[in-house]
Amino acid sequence: MIILKIGGSILTEKDSAEPKVDYDNLNRIAEEIRQSLYAEEISNDLIDGLVIVHGAGSFGHPPAKKYQIGQPFEMKDYLEKRIGFAEVQNEVKKLNSIICESLIEHGIPVIAIPPSSFITSHNKRIYDFDLNLIKTYLSEGFVPVLFGDVVIDDELKIAVISGDQVLQYIAKFLKSDRIVLGTDVAGVYTKNPKTHDDAVHIDEVNSIEDIKFLESTTNVDVTGGMVGKVKELLDLADYGISSEIINANEEGAIAKALQGMKVNGTKICRK
Repeated sequence: MIILKIGGSILTEKDSAEPKVDYDNLNRIAEEIRQSLYAEEISNDLIDGLVIVHGAGSFGHPPAKKYQIGQPFEMKDYLEKRIGFAEVQNEVKKLNSIICESLIEHGIPVIAIPPSSFITSHNKRIYDFDLNLIKTYLSEGFVPVLFGDVVIDDELKIAVISGDQVLQYIAKFLKSDRIVLGTDVAGVYTKNPKTHDDAVHIDEVNSIEDIKFLESTTNVDVTGGMVGKVKELLDLADYGISSEIINANEEGAIAKALQGMKVNGTKICRK
């Protein structure tokens, strides 16, 4: 089974003041997924199914920051926080619906599964996650689609759970074969390649020490940026699950990665 994570910066215009979908990328990626699932010789890793997790981008991050979801607050402010929680959840659900619509139009039998409906956390880390529904949908040939979301937290009341944390939990307990992480850069660099011409690409990361003192390759957001993603993926590497971070803006990259072909990116694994 493969888990494909598509970053919010790929599917939306993340820095847009208003929620805005990048339909060119969305429809191209949907077609690449279709090609991979229905190829004459399907990748062995796809035989047991595909799970898609996507980021929130310009739909979820602005309201999450506005209401400071996940930060401590006084109970007198809880009503405002609940409004913020509802607003964030509603926005990410809108994006999920748009993404699922495109995937269905491309002949992919997706099923949306909002994390806020069945996941709870403790101090921003997943505490309770019933995987049985996902297992059932996979066994019936569906493609579950989850996303970064807000959830009830037993310490902070409410919190943001990133798509990276969701995929980590699924991969670990359903024993995923591989993780493909589609971002807006071709993996990990010594510096931010968008602002530094001398940024050097890192082909493989085996330890957090490899990137501990490096700049994040993307803007730091409420889910922790690239360093946060690598930390989650290194944890999976301890369970023998390798990951690759690729540039999903590159046409054909997702299709190749899903089919097990060589793609320019960064591999995350333990030696």
